[in-house]
Amino acid sequence: MRTPRSHTAPKNPSSQSTLEDLRLPVQAKLAAAWTSFMFLYIYVDYLALYKPGFLDDLLAGTVHEFDTGPTFVAVALTLMAVPILMILLSATLPARLNRTVNLVVAALYIPVSVFNAAGEPWTYSYFYGLSIGLEVLLLAFILRSAWTWPRRTASPATSLDSEPLRSPQQA
Repeated sequence: MRTPRSHTAPKNPSSQSTLEDLRLPVQAKLAAAWTSFMFLYIYVDYLALYKPGFLDDLLAGTVHEFDTGPTFVAVALTLMAVPILMILLSATLPARLNRTVNLVVAALYIPVSVFNAAGEPWTYSYFYGLSIGLEVLLLAFILRSAWTWPRRTASPATSLDSEPLRSPQQA
């Protein structure tokens, strides 16, 4: 006995092997990019612990010539907390505010990422070059995603919920 074919089944059987490329919301792209940035940010700091002498300096109360007192710890926490919070904010803020906050924070974190290599020995240039390069690429992706955020066209005949999307080039 033959089962009836669904009206939603593809007409061409060979097209069943084609993968569907779903459009991911900008908020999800931004949250994923900030999550990737944080993993990289944390692992760079973690792997720096393996450099000879780093732990001795840390135990002596210095990191990159800075004293590890309350100010250093507060600044370090702030530098980590902002991208961590960006994961949540990217997924929950309204689009207009989300776009602005992502553009500002990502732009501010490019020099922060580059500064992390200041004073490092040239023997670790590959490590810091790779880590900074990857961080900057992720921040560039965030900037591009926020900058090209799709806009809706205003039409008097339709409500805001049913307006067609415009491509970033039309915006």
